[in-house]
Order: sequence, then structure tokens, then C-alpha cells
Amino acid sequence: MDLIDKHILNRSTSAIRCLSLTSVFYEEIQISGLSAEEVFQMQEKYISNFMFKIKNPEKIEGDFLWLIKIGILRREVDGQGLTSKVRLTPLGRLILETDPTILNKKASLSELCKNWLFRNFHFL
Repeated sequence: MDLIDKHILNRSTSAIRCLSLTSVFYEEIQISGLSAEEVFQMQEKYISNFMFKIKNPEKIEGDFLWLIKIGILRREVDGQGLTSKVRLTPLGRLILETDPTILNKKASLSELCKNWLFRNFHFL
């Protein structure tokens, strides 16, 4: 079980480093949910990679879906059911609390490639 847990933590930690979401994003989703549209409209606040401007909220939604799949985010629920907003899961909180500097660490090229393969070819 510990080996599986380490694998999950390593993959999740890597995914956080590979995406360009800022520490402000992760701080805010601990308090209240954010939608892809809100992140898209406030890119300067929530997206750290200014080299490539995100052209639509679907790209951000794709990042959300990946983080949901690996257990970092979850959909927020209201009286009507699931919403378009996401919140941090206990696993996401654990990773950010264990290593508060994780968002300042850049992913290596090999880590970016590995994350891309996991995301696009479903090697889960």
C-alpha cells in the first residue's frame, strides 16, 4: 500500500508542478470554488505562464479534469448537484501543506513529457 501511496503522491505532485496554475489559485480554491471561466477571465492572477495566453476556458477545464482524475481537485456541490466550480481535495491539501514551495519549483523537461503522456494516453 505504501508503494501505491508514494506513486499517487509523486504523480500528483508532478502534475501540480507541470501545470501553470499559481499559488493564488490553490489558496483560493481551499476557501471557495473557482470555475474555468473565472480562471480564464483572470489569467493574470491564476495562470503563471505568460508566454502562452490561453485562448479559451476549455483548456483550463481540461487541466481541471486532469487534476480531478488524479485526485487533486473535486467538483463543488450545491443544492442542485455538481457545479462548474472546483475545490481542493484532502490529497491536494496534503501535497501543498507537505511542500509549500512546490509551486515555485519548475518541472523538468522529462517530468513535463511524462505528465503529458499520462494525460494524453491514459497510463493510469
